[in-house]
Amino acid sequence: MKKLIFVIIPFMFLSSCKNTHSNKNFETVFEISHGKETPTYHEIIAYYENLANIFSEIKLETIGETDSGEPLHLIWYNSTGDFNNNSNAKLLINNGIHPGESDGIDATMLLFRDLALGKISAPKNTTLTTIPIYNIGGCLNRNSTTRTNQNGPKTYGFRGNARNFDLNRDFIKSDTKNTETFAKIFHSVNPDVFIDNHVSNGADYQYTLTHLFTQHNKLGGPLGDYLHQQLMPNLENDLQSKNTPITPYVNIWGSTPESGWSQFMDYPRYSTGYTTLFNTLGMMVETHMLKPYKQRVEQTYLLMHSMLTLIDNDYKNIKELRQQQFKLYNQANTYVLDWKIDSTKTTTLKFKGYEGNYINSKVTSGKRLFYNRQKPYTKDITYYNFVAPKNSITIPKGYMISKN
Repeated sequence: MKKLIFVIIPFMFLSSCKNTHSNKNFETVFEISHGKETPTYHEIIAYYENLANIFSEIKLETIGETDSGEPLHLIWYNSTGDFNNNSNAKLLINNGIHPGESDGIDATMLLFRDLALGKISAPKNTTLTTIPIYNIGGCLNRNSTTRTNQNGPKTYGFRGNARNFDLNRDFIKSDTKNTETFAKIFHSVNPDVFIDNHVSNGADYQYTLTHLFTQHNKLGGPLGDYLHQQLMPNLENDLQSKNTPITPYVNIWGSTPESGWSQFMDYPRYSTGYTTLFNTLGMMVETHMLKPYKQRVEQTYLLMHSMLTLIDNDYKNIKELRQQQFKLYNQANTYVLDWKIDSTKTTTLKFKGYEGNYINSKVTSGKRLFYNRQKPYTKDITYYNFVAPKNSITIPKGYMISKN
Protein backbone atom coordinates (compact mmCIF):
# COMPACT_ATOMS: atom_id res chain seq x y z
CA MET A 1 0.00 0.00 0.00
CA LYS A 2 2.83 2.39 0.85
CA LYS A 3 4.43 1.71 -2.52
CA LEU A 4 1.17 2.51 -4.31
CA ILE A 5 0.84 5.85 -2.49
CA PHE A 6 4.45 6.68 -3.36
CA VAL A 7 3.64 6.28 -7.06
CA ILE A 8 0.41 8.30 -7.00
CA ILE A 9 1.65 11.34 -5.10
CA PRO A 10 4.31 12.38 -7.66
CA PHE A 11 1.76 11.93 -10.42
CA MET A 12 -0.69 14.18 -8.64
CA PHE A 13 2.03 16.75 -8.10
CA LEU A 14 3.07 16.77 -11.75
CA SER A 15 -0.49 16.98 -13.04
CA SER A 16 -1.21 20.00 -10.86
CA CYS A 17 1.95 21.97 -11.73
CA LYS A 18 0.09 24.19 -14.17
CA ASN A 19 -2.49 24.97 -11.51
CA THR A 20 0.17 26.58 -9.31
CA HIS A 21 0.28 29.44 -11.81
CA SER A 22 -2.60 31.79 -12.50
CA ASN A 23 -3.40 34.43 -15.08
CA LYS A 24 -2.27 36.99 -12.52
CA ASN A 25 1.29 35.72 -12.75
CA PHE A 26 1.28 36.16 -16.53
CA GLU A 27 -0.91 39.20 -17.15
CA THR A 28 0.03 41.06 -20.30
CA VAL A 29 0.28 44.82 -20.81
CA PHE A 30 -2.90 44.50 -22.88
CA GLU A 31 -4.79 43.00 -19.93
CA ILE A 32 -3.35 45.29 -17.26
CA SER A 33 -4.36 48.32 -19.35
CA HIS A 34 -7.88 46.89 -19.85
CA GLY A 35 -7.33 46.47 -23.56
CA LYS A 36 -5.94 49.94 -24.27
CA GLU A 37 -2.19 49.35 -24.64
CA THR A 38 0.28 47.05 -26.35
CA PRO A 39 3.75 46.13 -25.02
CA THR A 40 7.09 47.47 -26.17
CA TYR A 41 9.54 45.24 -28.02
CA HIS A 42 11.54 44.47 -24.89
CA GLU A 43 8.37 43.71 -22.91
CA ILE A 44 7.23 41.28 -25.62
CA ILE A 45 10.48 39.31 -25.61
CA ALA A 46 10.74 39.34 -21.81
CA TYR A 47 7.22 37.91 -21.59
CA TYR A 48 8.05 34.97 -23.87
CA GLU A 49 11.36 34.41 -22.07
CA ASN A 50 9.44 34.11 -18.82
CA LEU A 51 7.02 31.58 -20.31
CA ALA A 52 9.87 29.53 -21.81
CA ASN A 53 11.75 29.50 -18.51
CA ILE A 54 8.74 28.15 -16.63
CA PHE A 55 6.95 25.87 -19.08
CA SER A 56 8.69 23.01 -20.87
CA GLU A 57 6.03 23.15 -23.59
CA ILE A 58 7.41 26.51 -24.75
CA LYS A 59 10.77 27.19 -26.36
CA LEU A 60 12.35 30.49 -27.44
CA GLU A 61 14.94 30.66 -30.20
CA THR A 62 17.08 33.58 -31.38
CA ILE A 63 17.63 33.46 -35.14
CA GLY A 64 19.48 35.64 -37.62
CA GLU A 65 19.66 39.40 -37.94
CA THR A 66 17.36 42.32 -38.71
CA ASP A 67 18.06 45.82 -40.00
CA SER A 68 17.60 47.12 -36.44
CA GLY A 69 20.60 45.16 -35.16
CA GLU A 70 18.31 43.00 -33.02
CA PRO A 71 17.78 39.31 -33.87
CA LEU A 72 14.47 37.75 -34.80
CA HIS A 73 12.90 35.36 -32.30
CA LEU A 74 10.92 32.21 -32.94
CA ILE A 75 8.64 30.89 -30.18
CA TRP A 76 7.49 27.26 -30.13
CA TYR A 77 4.61 25.53 -28.36
CA ASN A 78 4.25 21.75 -28.28
CA SER A 79 2.01 20.04 -25.74
CA THR A 80 4.62 17.34 -25.02
CA GLY A 81 7.71 19.52 -25.37
CA ASP A 82 8.80 17.52 -28.44
CA PHE A 83 9.60 20.37 -30.82
CA ASN A 84 11.14 18.01 -33.41
CA ASN A 85 8.00 15.95 -33.91
CA ASN A 86 7.72 15.94 -37.71
CA SER A 87 4.51 13.90 -37.66
CA ASN A 88 2.73 16.95 -36.28
CA ALA A 89 1.22 19.65 -38.45
CA LYS A 90 2.89 23.04 -37.98
CA LEU A 91 1.28 26.46 -37.76
CA LEU A 92 3.45 29.57 -38.09
CA ILE A 93 2.02 32.94 -36.98
CA ASN A 94 3.74 36.15 -38.06
CA ASN A 95 3.12 39.33 -36.05
CA GLY A 96 4.12 42.98 -36.26
CA ILE A 97 5.14 43.22 -39.90
CA HIS A 98 3.50 46.63 -39.45
CA PRO A 99 4.02 47.25 -35.72
CA GLY A 100 1.24 49.84 -35.58
CA GLU A 101 -1.05 46.91 -36.41
CA SER A 102 -0.38 45.21 -33.10
CA ASP A 103 -3.55 43.12 -32.61
CA GLY A 104 -1.81 39.84 -33.42
CA ILE A 105 1.11 40.62 -31.10
CA ASP A 106 -1.18 40.79 -28.07
CA ALA A 107 -3.53 38.00 -29.17
CA THR A 108 -0.64 35.57 -29.72
CA MET A 109 0.86 36.31 -26.30
CA LEU A 110 -2.52 35.43 -24.77
CA LEU A 111 -2.78 32.28 -26.89
CA PHE A 112 0.63 30.92 -25.84
CA ARG A 113 -0.06 31.82 -22.21
CA ASP A 114 -3.46 30.12 -22.16
CA LEU A 115 -2.07 26.99 -23.80
CA ALA A 116 0.75 26.82 -21.25
CA LEU A 117 -1.64 27.28 -18.33
CA GLY A 118 -4.12 24.74 -19.68
CA LYS A 119 -6.89 27.34 -19.95
CA ILE A 120 -7.70 26.04 -23.44
CA SER A 121 -7.30 22.54 -24.83
CA ALA A 122 -3.77 21.83 -26.02
CA PRO A 123 -3.37 20.66 -29.63
CA LYS A 124 -2.27 17.02 -29.72
CA ASN A 125 -1.23 16.89 -33.36
CA THR A 126 -0.02 20.42 -34.09
CA THR A 127 3.11 22.35 -33.16
CA LEU A 128 2.50 26.09 -32.88
CA THR A 129 5.22 28.61 -33.74
CA THR A 130 5.30 32.39 -33.92
CA ILE A 131 7.56 35.26 -34.87
CA PRO A 132 6.40 37.52 -32.01
CA ILE A 133 7.50 40.76 -33.66
CA TYR A 134 8.88 40.76 -37.21
CA ASN A 135 9.51 44.47 -37.79
CA ILE A 136 11.65 45.14 -34.73
CA GLY A 137 12.98 48.49 -35.97
CA GLY A 138 9.44 49.75 -36.50
CA CYS A 139 8.37 48.45 -33.10
CA LEU A 140 11.22 50.34 -31.41
CA ASN A 141 10.14 53.53 -33.23
CA ARG A 142 7.11 54.07 -31.00
CA ASN A 143 4.52 56.83 -31.45
CA SER A 144 0.81 57.60 -31.22
CA THR A 145 0.21 59.67 -34.35
CA THR A 146 1.07 57.66 -37.48
CA ARG A 147 -2.25 55.75 -37.58
CA THR A 148 -4.60 58.68 -37.08
CA ASN A 149 -7.94 56.93 -37.61
CA GLN A 150 -7.09 53.68 -35.82
CA ASN A 151 -9.07 53.06 -32.63
CA GLY A 152 -6.20 52.08 -30.29
CA PRO A 153 -3.85 51.07 -28.87
CA LYS A 154 -2.56 54.14 -27.04
CA THR A 155 0.96 53.94 -28.53
CA TYR A 156 2.42 51.64 -31.14
CA GLY A 157 5.27 51.09 -33.59
CA PHE A 158 5.94 52.66 -36.98
CA ARG A 159 5.18 51.02 -40.34
CA GLY A 160 8.69 51.27 -41.84
CA ASN A 161 11.53 49.17 -40.46
CA ALA A 162 14.93 50.45 -39.29
CA ARG A 163 15.80 51.35 -42.91
CA ASN A 164 12.23 52.49 -43.61
CA PHE A 165 11.35 49.45 -45.73
CA ASP A 166 7.74 48.31 -45.75
CA LEU A 167 8.47 44.64 -45.03
CA ASN A 168 5.07 43.61 -46.38
CA ARG A 169 6.39 44.21 -49.91
CA ASP A 170 9.79 42.56 -49.50
CA PHE A 171 9.41 38.77 -49.43
CA ILE A 172 10.84 38.15 -52.89
CA LYS A 173 13.37 40.98 -53.19
CA SER A 174 14.83 40.30 -49.73
CA ASP A 175 16.39 43.76 -49.60
CA THR A 176 16.32 43.63 -45.80
CA LYS A 177 18.00 41.43 -43.23
CA ASN A 178 14.55 40.86 -41.71
CA THR A 179 13.41 39.14 -44.90
CA GLU A 180 16.54 37.03 -45.22
CA THR A 181 16.03 35.80 -41.67
CA PHE A 182 12.33 35.16 -42.27
CA ALA A 183 13.28 32.83 -45.14
CA LYS A 184 15.58 30.90 -42.79
CA ILE A 185 12.82 30.59 -40.22
CA PHE A 186 10.15 29.66 -42.75
CA HIS A 187 12.15 26.87 -44.38
CA SER A 188 13.36 25.60 -41.02
CA VAL A 189 9.82 25.34 -39.64
CA ASN A 190 8.26 24.29 -42.98
CA PRO A 191 4.75 25.19 -41.79
CA ASP A 192 1.65 23.54 -43.16
CA VAL A 193 -0.42 26.63 -42.38
CA PHE A 194 0.68 30.26 -42.09
CA ILE A 195 -1.13 33.27 -40.55
CA ASP A 196 0.00 36.88 -40.92
CA ASN A 197 -1.83 39.31 -38.59
CA HIS A 198 -2.71 42.82 -39.81
CA VAL A 199 -5.18 45.70 -39.32
CA SER A 200 -7.10 47.14 -42.30
CA ASN A 201 -8.32 50.58 -43.29
CA GLY A 202 -10.61 51.80 -46.06
CA ALA A 203 -14.35 51.06 -46.00
CA ASP A 204 -16.52 50.87 -42.89
CA TYR A 205 -18.69 47.82 -42.14
CA GLN A 206 -20.06 45.80 -39.23
CA TYR A 207 -17.30 43.18 -39.05
CA THR A 208 -14.28 43.30 -36.76
CA LEU A 209 -12.57 40.40 -38.58
CA THR A 210 -11.82 39.95 -42.26
CA HIS A 211 -9.73 37.19 -43.82
CA LEU A 212 -7.47 37.19 -46.82
CA PHE A 213 -6.77 33.57 -47.70
CA THR A 214 -4.41 33.04 -50.57
CA GLN A 215 -6.33 32.76 -53.84
CA HIS A 216 -7.48 29.15 -54.24
CA ASN A 217 -7.02 28.92 -58.04
CA LYS A 218 -3.52 30.36 -57.72
CA LEU A 219 -2.69 27.76 -55.09
CA GLY A 220 -4.34 25.19 -57.36
CA GLY A 221 -4.59 21.41 -57.21
CA PRO A 222 -6.02 19.42 -54.30
CA LEU A 223 -4.63 21.91 -51.81
CA GLY A 224 -6.42 24.83 -53.48
CA ASP A 225 -9.67 22.85 -53.49
CA TYR A 226 -9.23 22.03 -49.82
CA LEU A 227 -8.62 25.67 -48.96
CA HIS A 228 -11.68 26.87 -50.87
CA GLN A 229 -14.14 24.10 -50.06
CA GLN A 230 -13.18 23.07 -46.53
CA LEU A 231 -10.67 25.14 -44.55
CA MET A 232 -12.10 28.59 -45.30
CA PRO A 233 -15.82 27.72 -44.83
CA ASN A 234 -15.03 25.63 -41.74
CA LEU A 235 -13.23 28.58 -40.16
CA GLU A 236 -16.08 30.95 -41.06
CA ASN A 237 -18.68 28.57 -39.62
CA ASP A 238 -16.72 27.94 -36.43
CA LEU A 239 -16.35 31.66 -35.77
CA GLN A 240 -20.03 32.24 -36.57
CA SER A 241 -20.93 29.64 -33.93
CA LYS A 242 -18.98 31.80 -31.46
CA ASN A 243 -20.93 34.93 -32.47
CA THR A 244 -17.86 36.24 -34.28
CA PRO A 245 -18.79 36.83 -37.92
CA ILE A 246 -16.02 37.21 -40.48
CA THR A 247 -15.99 38.23 -44.14
CA PRO A 248 -13.40 38.21 -46.95
CA TYR A 249 -11.13 41.26 -46.96
CA VAL A 250 -13.09 44.24 -48.32
CA ASN A 251 -10.84 45.01 -51.26
CA ILE A 252 -12.36 48.31 -52.43
CA TRP A 253 -10.97 51.83 -52.61
CA GLY A 254 -12.97 55.02 -53.22
CA SER A 255 -16.26 53.18 -53.60
CA THR A 256 -18.73 51.31 -51.38
CA PRO A 257 -19.03 47.51 -50.94
CA GLU A 258 -22.48 47.30 -52.56
CA SER A 259 -20.87 47.23 -56.01
CA GLY A 260 -18.93 44.11 -55.05
CA TRP A 261 -15.21 43.55 -55.10
CA SER A 262 -12.53 41.10 -56.18
CA GLN A 263 -10.34 38.96 -53.96
CA PHE A 264 -6.99 40.53 -53.19
CA MET A 265 -4.24 38.91 -55.27
CA ASP A 266 -1.42 38.09 -52.89
CA TYR A 267 1.57 37.95 -55.21
CA PRO A 268 4.80 36.49 -53.76
CA ARG A 269 6.06 39.88 -52.62
CA TYR A 270 3.41 39.58 -49.87
CA SER A 271 3.82 37.13 -47.01
CA THR A 272 0.99 34.74 -47.89
CA GLY A 273 1.95 34.82 -51.57
CA TYR A 274 5.51 33.89 -50.65
CA THR A 275 4.47 31.02 -48.38
CA THR A 276 2.10 29.72 -51.06
CA LEU A 277 5.09 29.19 -53.37
CA PHE A 278 5.99 26.33 -51.04
CA ASN A 279 2.47 24.86 -50.83
CA THR A 280 1.74 26.27 -47.40
CA LEU A 281 -1.87 27.22 -46.72
CA GLY A 282 -1.66 30.98 -46.18
CA MET A 283 -4.04 33.44 -44.58
CA MET A 284 -3.76 37.11 -43.71
CA VAL A 285 -5.99 38.42 -40.91
CA GLU A 286 -7.21 42.01 -41.27
CA THR A 287 -9.07 43.40 -38.27
CA HIS A 288 -11.01 46.63 -38.79
CA MET A 289 -9.14 49.70 -37.53
CA LEU A 290 -12.29 51.58 -36.47
CA LYS A 291 -13.33 48.89 -34.00
CA PRO A 292 -12.09 49.16 -30.36
CA TYR A 293 -8.63 47.70 -29.78
CA LYS A 294 -9.80 45.29 -27.06
CA GLN A 295 -12.42 43.84 -29.39
CA ARG A 296 -9.94 43.48 -32.23
CA VAL A 297 -7.40 41.60 -30.09
CA GLU A 298 -10.01 39.31 -28.56
CA GLN A 299 -11.43 38.34 -31.95
CA THR A 300 -7.96 37.77 -33.41
CA TYR A 301 -7.38 35.39 -30.49
CA LEU A 302 -10.63 33.54 -31.27
CA LEU A 303 -9.67 33.22 -34.93
CA MET A 304 -6.22 31.79 -34.21
CA HIS A 305 -7.65 29.37 -31.65
CA SER A 306 -10.29 28.22 -34.14
CA MET A 307 -7.67 27.73 -36.84
CA LEU A 308 -5.42 25.81 -34.46
CA THR A 309 -8.32 23.48 -33.59
CA LEU A 310 -9.25 22.92 -37.23
CA ILE A 311 -5.65 22.08 -38.13
CA ASP A 312 -5.32 19.73 -35.17
CA ASN A 313 -8.46 17.82 -36.12
CA ASP A 314 -7.45 17.45 -39.78
CA TYR A 315 -3.65 17.39 -39.55
CA LYS A 316 -3.12 14.11 -41.45
CA ASN A 317 -5.21 15.27 -44.38
CA ILE A 318 -3.46 18.66 -44.54
CA LYS A 319 0.00 17.09 -44.52
CA GLU A 320 -0.99 14.53 -47.16
CA LEU A 321 -2.50 17.20 -49.42
CA ARG A 322 0.73 19.20 -49.25
CA GLN A 323 2.70 16.17 -50.36
CA GLN A 324 0.29 15.61 -53.25
CA GLN A 325 0.73 19.25 -54.22
CA PHE A 326 4.52 18.94 -54.40
CA LYS A 327 4.18 15.82 -56.59
CA LEU A 328 1.73 17.66 -58.85
CA TYR A 329 4.20 20.47 -59.56
CA ASN A 330 7.15 18.10 -59.98
CA GLN A 331 5.21 16.38 -62.79
CA ALA A 332 3.91 19.58 -64.42
CA ASN A 333 5.11 20.93 -67.78
CA THR A 334 3.85 24.49 -67.44
CA TYR A 335 3.76 27.09 -64.69
CA VAL A 336 1.47 30.13 -64.44
CA LEU A 337 3.25 33.44 -63.92
CA ASP A 338 0.26 35.77 -63.72
CA TRP A 339 -3.49 35.63 -63.21
CA LYS A 340 -6.63 37.56 -64.13
CA ILE A 341 -10.11 37.75 -62.63
CA ASP A 342 -12.52 35.16 -64.05
CA SER A 343 -15.77 37.16 -64.01
CA THR A 344 -17.79 34.17 -65.26
CA LYS A 345 -17.58 32.69 -61.75
CA THR A 346 -18.54 34.59 -58.62
CA THR A 347 -19.60 34.05 -55.03
CA THR A 348 -22.53 35.82 -53.35
CA LEU A 349 -21.79 37.14 -49.87
CA LYS A 350 -24.37 38.06 -47.23
CA PHE A 351 -22.49 41.23 -46.38
CA LYS A 352 -23.15 43.28 -43.23
CA GLY A 353 -22.30 46.88 -44.03
CA TYR A 354 -23.31 50.48 -43.42
CA GLU A 355 -25.03 52.78 -45.90
CA GLY A 356 -22.43 54.94 -47.60
CA ASN A 357 -22.76 58.14 -49.60
CA TYR A 358 -20.78 61.24 -50.50
CA ILE A 359 -21.26 64.37 -48.39
CA ASN A 360 -19.70 67.84 -48.42
CA SER A 361 -16.29 67.91 -46.79
CA LYS A 362 -15.79 70.37 -43.91
CA VAL A 363 -12.11 70.60 -44.78
CA THR A 364 -12.10 70.97 -48.58
CA SER A 365 -14.55 72.19 -51.19
CA GLY A 366 -15.02 68.63 -52.42
CA LYS A 367 -17.01 65.58 -51.38
CA ARG A 368 -16.01 62.79 -49.03
CA LEU A 369 -17.29 59.27 -48.51
CA PHE A 370 -19.35 58.89 -45.33
CA TYR A 371 -20.57 55.61 -43.82
CA ASN A 372 -23.66 56.00 -41.66
CA ARG A 373 -23.47 53.60 -38.70
CA GLN A 374 -27.08 54.45 -37.89
CA LYS A 375 -28.06 52.67 -41.11
CA PRO A 376 -26.70 49.11 -41.05
CA TYR A 377 -27.72 46.65 -43.73
CA THR A 378 -27.31 43.04 -44.82
CA LYS A 379 -27.15 42.70 -48.60
CA ASP A 380 -26.16 40.17 -51.24
CA ILE A 381 -22.80 41.27 -52.61
CA THR A 382 -20.96 39.87 -55.63
CA TYR A 383 -17.50 38.64 -54.73
CA TYR A 384 -15.07 37.92 -57.58
CA ASN A 385 -12.93 35.19 -56.05
CA PHE A 386 -12.07 33.06 -59.08
CA VAL A 387 -9.07 33.70 -61.31
CA ALA A 388 -7.73 32.21 -64.54
CA PRO A 389 -4.19 32.01 -65.96
CA LYS A 390 -3.00 35.14 -67.76
CA ASN A 391 0.61 34.26 -68.60
CA SER A 392 2.25 30.83 -68.49
CA ILE A 393 5.64 29.35 -69.31
CA THR A 394 6.96 25.94 -70.17
CA ILE A 395 8.98 24.97 -67.12
CA PRO A 396 12.70 25.11 -68.05
CA LYS A 397 15.42 22.94 -66.60
CA GLY A 398 16.81 26.06 -64.96
CA TYR A 399 17.60 29.74 -65.32
CA MET A 400 20.95 31.43 -65.91
CA ILE A 401 21.18 34.69 -63.98
CA SER A 402 24.05 37.08 -64.56
CA LYS A 403 25.99 38.09 -61.47
CA ASN A 404 25.81 41.66 -62.79
